[in-house]
Amino acid sequence: MIRVFLADDEDMLRTALVSLLELEDAIAVVGDGADGQAALGHDPAEVDVYVLDLEMPGLDGVDTTRALRARDPDAAVVMITRHARPGILRSALAAGVRGFVPKSTPAEELARIIARVHAGSRYVDPELAVTALGFDCPLTDRELDVLRLAHRGLAIADIAGTLHLAQGTVRNYLSDAMTKLGAPNRHAAAMEAHRLGWI
Repeated sequence: MIRVFLADDEDMLRTALVSLLELEDAIAVVGDGADGQAALGHDPAEVDVYVLDLEMPGLDGVDTTRALRARDPDAAVVMITRHARPGILRSALAAGVRGFVPKSTPAEELARIIARVHAGSRYVDPELAVTALGFDCPLTDRELDVLRLAHRGLAIADIAGTLHLAQGTVRNYLSDAMTKLGAPNRHAAAMEAHRLGWI
């Protein structure tokens, strides 16, 4: 029996999916919640596979995956989404997501994908892959690092301290990123990079 925790902020969809997955002989839904914090709050010893919505309030699916896998590097995650923004698949896979599927996937098919992921395989829906890979990110790893922290609301001094960089260096990275994204300030640049799935 594969024990599944499901997190999705769309109550009707989550409830329906829980009911449908419960009909599958090989799956037991051990819990569900409306956000990533619910997944993190559930006893990890009871969960074999997490099914997470990509877009949730607070911690989104990618951030939740990072947190789950920081706690347990073997945590298995299947991501479900309505919209695959350019670059988001790359971010999800980098975070450790093993399955990436549209919300329109039938429960029977989702159950098979959960079983594959539980067995150690990966699965990426081909149509989502084409959409999500989109175009290459023009930002360097360091520019992404500073934008990621800017997106969390950190001040330049805090970003510098976190990344062990001089404040002037952080400003330079932010300026370069703003230029590449055509953004008027660091906050707009961080929002755009997040919208595109790069951070």
